Formats: sequence, structure tokens, C-alpha cells
Amino acid sequence: MPTHAVLLTVSDRPGMLFAITKALADHQANISYIDLIRHADRDAEVYLEFQLDGEPGALYEELRRTPGIVDLAATPSFARIYGKRIIVMGGGAQVGQVAMGAIAEADRHNIRGERISIDTIPLVGEHELAAAVRAVVRLPRVRALVLAGSLMGGEITRAVGEVRAKGLPVISLNMAGSVPDAADLVVSDPVQAGVMAVMAIADTAKFDIVRQQKRRY
Repeated sequence: MPTHAVLLTVSDRPGMLFAITKALADHQANISYIDLIRHADRDAEVYLEFQLDGEPGALYEELRRTPGIVDLAATPSFARIYGKRIIVMGGGAQVGQVAMGAIAEADRHNIRGERISIDTIPLVGEHELAAAVRAVVRLPRVRALVLAGSLMGGEITRAVGEVRAKGLPVISLNMAGSVPDAADLVVSDPVQAGVMAVMAIADTAKFDIVRQQKRRY
């Protein structure tokens, strides 16, 4: 079924989410993503992505009639705008170099019709990094994680094992610690690591990370 996206401006009061999801359920719409956006100085917003067999016009009319919904705007989905995501985390200098390679390679594929975006977060500390690694699988549209640093192990290694078990590929720089042994792929050059991360998730590339399991470059 085709995916639709809508941005609703709603009164910030109890019961609004129930009213919205009830309208979608009544029209047999399957919600695939939802985000609540609260503002200090104006009405809240609810962003929804959903699949529906047929045109959403009747659903939109019912939503407009729902008490508490101030405005409705159909919008392109995040997948169409931002597409797949790569998360790069670790030391600032290494993260910057990985991002340089990933952005340059993503640009090449996006020109050919892909949508790949690169997100970065410089972090230090074993427990901070481990928490961030575990949180990656809760982010929408993430297709790969790159760990960029000079020393990672311990709790971070355990977190890598957990996200890999959930199907998320992990690329690591060749660094001290046990994280490289736990990653899917180890790359010494940070710029090349960014390039290979993009190639691993791009439909327009012929790079299969499964065939590179546990290799080091």
C-alpha cells in the first residue's frame, strides 16, 4: 500500500492522540511512524506516516472534522525527503573525517535518485557511547552505524553486539579496544569508512557488507 504523510496542528490537551488514531483505524490506515511536536508558544503538532489502500481524501475530511484538530497539511514522508540514515558517533576529529567521506559519497548516490542522510554526534565516555549505540535502533530509518574513535571497548562492545543482533550493520574504525572485533567491518581510513558505509546501504551501489563480514581494511 502507498505511504502517506500528514502534519496535524492540534490543541495540546488530553485525548487528542486517541482521537487521531481512532480516525485512522476507522479507515483501515496502518500507522508506520508518529511524532509529537510540542511548542511553548503555539499549538502542538502531530506528524504521521501511514499506509492506506486507496486515496486518503475521506480520511483527511474526517480528521478535519475531529474536535481539537486546528489544521491539516499533507506532506512528503521523511523517507522521500531524507531517506536512509547513517549515524556516525565517537571522537570529534574522527567523526568529522568519517562524515567527510560519507557526505561526499552520499552526494554521488543522491544525484542518481537515492536519499541518504548523514547524522553525527561527537561523544566521549564508555557509558555515554554505549547508551547512544543502544538508542540508535530506536531512531527511524537508520540503516548503518559507524563508530569513529581511538579507543572503544567494554560496555560499548556489548552494545554493539546488541544492535547487530537486531539487524543493524556496524562499521568501526581500526582502533584500540574490543569494538573492532565486535563490528561487521573495520576500516583504518576514516574517510574510506564513511564512503563504505554509504555504499553498504545504497541501492545504486554494488557493495555487499555481508560479504565483507569481519574483514579489516
